[in-house]
Amino acid sequence: MAAGLQLQRFAAGAALSFLILLLGFNPSLSSGAHPFFHARDTISVGRSLSGNQTIVSRGSKFELGFFTPGNSGYYVGIWYKNIPVRSVIWVANREAPLSSTGSSELKLSQDGNLILVDISKIPVWSTNITSRKPSSIVAVLLDTGNLVLKASHGSPNLLWQSFDHPTDTWTPDQFFGINKITGEYQVLTSWKNSQDPAPGLFSHRIKPDGSNGYINVWNGSVVYDETGKWNGHAFELLPQMNLSSNFKFRFVETRERKYMKCTTCNGSTPVRMVMDVTGQMKISIWPDGLQEWLLIWTKPIAQCDVYSICGAFGVCDQKGLPPCSCLPGFETRISGDWDLGDWSGGCVRRSALRCADNSSSVGSRQAPDVFSVIPDVKLPTDSQNLPAASAEECKLACSGDCSCSAFAYDGSTCLIWNGKFHNLQQLSSGADGRTLHLRLAASEQQEYSRTHKSKILALAITGSILAFLILSSITLFAIKWRCSSAVGEALEGSLSHFKYSDLQKITNKFSTLLGRGGFGSVFAGVLPDSGLVAVKRLQGLRQGEKQFRAEVMTLGKVQHSNLVRLRGFCAEGDKRLLVYDYMPRGSLDSHLFNGEAPCLDWRTRYQVALGTARGLAYLHEQCRERIIHCDIKPENILLDDSYHPKVADFGMAKLVSRDLSRVLTTVRGTIGYLAPEWITGLPITPKADVYSFGMVLFELVSGRRNTEMIIGDAEVAAVYFPLLAALQINEGGDVLRLLDRRLGGDADVEELTRACMAACWCVQDEESCRPTMGEVVRILEGVLVAGLPPIPRSLHYLVHSGDGSLSV
Repeated sequence: MAAGLQLQRFAAGAALSFLILLLGFNPSLSSGAHPFFHARDTISVGRSLSGNQTIVSRGSKFELGFFTPGNSGYYVGIWYKNIPVRSVIWVANREAPLSSTGSSELKLSQDGNLILVDISKIPVWSTNITSRKPSSIVAVLLDTGNLVLKASHGSPNLLWQSFDHPTDTWTPDQFFGINKITGEYQVLTSWKNSQDPAPGLFSHRIKPDGSNGYINVWNGSVVYDETGKWNGHAFELLPQMNLSSNFKFRFVETRERKYMKCTTCNGSTPVRMVMDVTGQMKISIWPDGLQEWLLIWTKPIAQCDVYSICGAFGVCDQKGLPPCSCLPGFETRISGDWDLGDWSGGCVRRSALRCADNSSSVGSRQAPDVFSVIPDVKLPTDSQNLPAASAEECKLACSGDCSCSAFAYDGSTCLIWNGKFHNLQQLSSGADGRTLHLRLAASEQQEYSRTHKSKILALAITGSILAFLILSSITLFAIKWRCSSAVGEALEGSLSHFKYSDLQKITNKFSTLLGRGGFGSVFAGVLPDSGLVAVKRLQGLRQGEKQFRAEVMTLGKVQHSNLVRLRGFCAEGDKRLLVYDYMPRGSLDSHLFNGEAPCLDWRTRYQVALGTARGLAYLHEQCRERIIHCDIKPENILLDDSYHPKVADFGMAKLVSRDLSRVLTTVRGTIGYLAPEWITGLPITPKADVYSFGMVLFELVSGRRNTEMIIGDAEVAAVYFPLLAALQINEGGDVLRLLDRRLGGDADVEELTRACMAACWCVQDEESCRPTMGEVVRILEGVLVAGLPPIPRSLHYLVHSGDGSLSV
């Protein structure tokens, strides 16, 4: 009898468990009667969330609950359910963190509002709606990531929705613009820092003037970036935005709303756009198998182009890590925020200015304020401009104004900054920067300390002067006899050490510019004994003189017929210059993309490809210390008189030992030629150069940039050539269709096929699938036969038509 009763109880329990599972009941959400009728995506009247309880959208795409980002506060937010890295798209109480979650509740109140109460049961956040039937209202988390309030579960009418109140993130199904009926704007506002969801200083919104464009705004007032107007196909200043590998945008206007919409997003690949704490708009995707967000678009591209990214009295250096630092005499205002990537708090003076100190007026012994010279900067824009006949007159104008923080003189105009100033950028030496005269308290100059040190140094210097003079007198005659007419001192091998003054002379004070690149500018020069040379004035190199000399000496030993020969260098103070052989035919890009230059025939192009591959193979496989170029592009492939290719700028890449124990951690190179590992953060190997070479190889075949905008009568299309080539190769199409039209089909089909096959193998997503440069050489030589290459996964993301075009 007892056994039968136990069996009945077990059967009843099993039936109840089955019913609970069938109805989608989540016990962690229950309170009150009839818990098994509570849907897992819904909060209804009388039920609440607290602690670690959550609700999950019906398709399990999004989850809502309590979370802490690391600043000891707790928030209610929505995040992706199936992404292992918690990626929050919306925060309810971003300005009112909770101290704990155990007694805090998210619930529907008796008046029909969704509210969040703290441990004292005081509301800290509410939806603030007015409803006629509050007892039937439900809150539902949708698979779009939208949290909605509805009159009932089956009602199509929404009383409130989180999409109307975004925080820092936009998702594809979310409208983002303006509600024309209510006049309410949807604004993305950055987090304060990586651990604090409180509203930061940077926001992204539709322009309020009705021009159907979007703007980035600092502190609600300063516009520092914009998309331009929507022209029916794309935003005017962002034609490349719709070239994304996973989606394209439309601008939609209805009777009720104007907003931006993603029209072709792949639902299986999460996409998000975030107003980042850096002030940059960033679009990322979560590809299958990658297990991290992949950044595919950012605006503005340069972090220093974000207004006041470093705050008041901060200076931004694009090559710095981190990019922000304080000016001399200043210190961070809130150091903890800087550690979390929020530099917007800026800097404050360590010592008060005398002019602003009442105690230092009459009879004070305190030294007057001084001006510190800050060279090579891009000046802030918010200056007061005064006429001035000299820099001294400008200085006096600033000195006589207690609110003046700095001045600059441009030859006729005195620029003065009163109080705080923002947006100062540090440029590299020789980058056409300006000089800022920064006002500081005299104590910051540490004059006494310097004088004391000078006295000590003078004793040592005096003793060495006599020895120097004696040595100079002995060697002076020998030096004059040996190289009285030579420019540059011969060092090991054929490498010479040049004086900066000599390079000024041979370049006529750097008057003839040959070109500019990421590492500096190149000028034409003439050596007395050997004719034309190219002098590169470097920017952004931080090595000390000893390290710089050591690396240059190593590079001086690198000799190959397809590498530009390094003739010598200059290292004086902060001046770093390199002297190369002059290449009379210029760079490859000028012959491929400039309609005025002679069109290269196929034979020349193929020899350029083969020679470039040989030069890179030498750098990767034959140098004593393996060299990764890191910036292969047509601009860095130079041509001599006979159109033989010479790879330039390889000396700018860091040297990596053969065991690859050192990796490059700073992203270098040029967008469009960068291998995926630059973005994903994987170690950089020679295969990054292989990828870039593949992109160049495509351009040698087509004679145009890999992405080309085609404007027709009814639409704008962007043809992405690597995709077109991959499709042709995989489908066994006619490779002559890929050839530059200017050649009229005049090419060796076998060579053309080899080049296209090699290029497709070079741009594979996984570096292990790419050939080495030595193998590329053998493919191009016809020694190694390459099999059919798969279409890279990154190209699969592109939404394409049959001819390889991307509709915009």
